[in-house]
Amino acid sequence: MPSWSSVLEEINQVKTGIASASALDIVRRKYLDSLHQHTGRNIIAYYSAWLQRGPNTPNLSINDTDKNAFMATIHGMDRTLGLDLILHTPGGSIAAAESLVDYLRRMFGSNIRAIVPQIAMSAGTMMACACSEIVLGKQSNLGPIDPQMNGMPANGVLREFEQAAKEVKSDPSRIAIWQPIIGKYHPSFLQECVNAIDWSKTVVRDWLITGMFSGEASATTKARRVVRELSDYKGMKTHGRHVHIDQCKRIGLKVIDLEADPVLQDLVLTVHHAFMQTLSEAGPVTKIVENQSGIALVANHAAPPSHLRAGV
Repeated sequence: MPSWSSVLEEINQVKTGIASASALDIVRRKYLDSLHQHTGRNIIAYYSAWLQRGPNTPNLSINDTDKNAFMATIHGMDRTLGLDLILHTPGGSIAAAESLVDYLRRMFGSNIRAIVPQIAMSAGTMMACACSEIVLGKQSNLGPIDPQMNGMPANGVLREFEQAAKEVKSDPSRIAIWQPIIGKYHPSFLQECVNAIDWSKTVVRDWLITGMFSGEASATTKARRVVRELSDYKGMKTHGRHVHIDQCKRIGLKVIDLEADPVLQDLVLTVHHAFMQTLSEAGPVTKIVENQSGIALVANHAAPPSHLRAGV
């Protein structure tokens, strides 16, 4: 398997006599096509640069602009081949994820497999749960599906409010302590938190029932268990908690071991290294969505997203 340094060395060799960006594209697309040739399935890689960029950089998360990228990369595909969706994302909008899953299912039905080479958190985990199975390696992680409201965990807000109510009820003098904390929430905010929690649980449960566990007599029971585990705010303790492959299997997700197919493992991790190297060197690029034919949409926080085609 080509390591990070091996991929970098190959990129540097290709750079001889051509632009640096072109070398990154050539190597990345080479291995995307090799992965497609091995699996016989369509490939779309969805990569965010959140590990390379600052937290205030725009367009790192899943959002509605991503629909354009998926439309561009799916156009012209033989959709009977199904789709392998490679995810590397910190998450993002529930509404956008819900819309993307709806679109992908309209294009490929239930023949969608998620591949997570490293991390797919939050709404990225939700999208992975919408697939028929999830390919994970020993280094791969999913995350909790507890929604965030204005940067705050919705479950945490409700627990804080419940704690305040409990303390004030038992000791009214605690009002002075809790008032400035609770006062930062506008009147409808608590209900918005309740709605967001219910929304995230409902869509993931429905996706699991109609996708990963479709046709199984115990589909609803299995889906409820997965949702309960992934949305367990008290157990997870933090929105950034990494859920490893063994835990994913334990809670009932249909997980395929990346290591079970050494060729697939080599190709997936080499694709991952190539994308990570691109994001490290590609200046203001924040996101790349690309298929096996080299058709891509590249988001740049300094300019509008641009469509690219192999060879251009």
